[in-house]
Amino acid sequence: MTKPIPRIGSRKNKNVRIIPKGVIHVQASLSNTIVTVTDVRGRAVSWSSAGSCPPRFKGPRRRTPYAAQEATSMAIRTVVDQGMQRAEVMVKGPGPGRDAALRAIRRSGIRLIFVRDVTPIPHNGCRPPKKRRV
Repeated sequence: MTKPIPRIGSRKNKNVRIIPKGVIHVQASLSNTIVTVTDVRGRAVSWSSAGSCPPRFKGPRRRTPYAAQEATSMAIRTVVDQGMQRAEVMVKGPGPGRDAALRAIRRSGIRLIFVRDVTPIPHNGCRPPKKRRV
């Protein structure tokens, strides 16, 4: 039985896209911060959360601004390598990681086009439950 001849050459990832402009979505809840980076059409390119980044923030440490900063820098690191230079930022939620995530984005070297707060605000909200009769 003969051995197969190994192929010589470089194996480059052909799925790497050049993304000059994108959208960074920051969802800062009270217990976690999730950062998703998409292209202009809305297809997710990279994401990270405070609970999944390498120091493994668990429990109450997940809600800290430092955990949000680490999650943001981890999500942005991959898209900077793909050539992202400009980005729009959408911030959602009342969590403590909002400002830290914005600071990490500014420090990464990506030029911000605008920052928009897209937190959903109820206009009179849902109908309350029926009055309890005992």
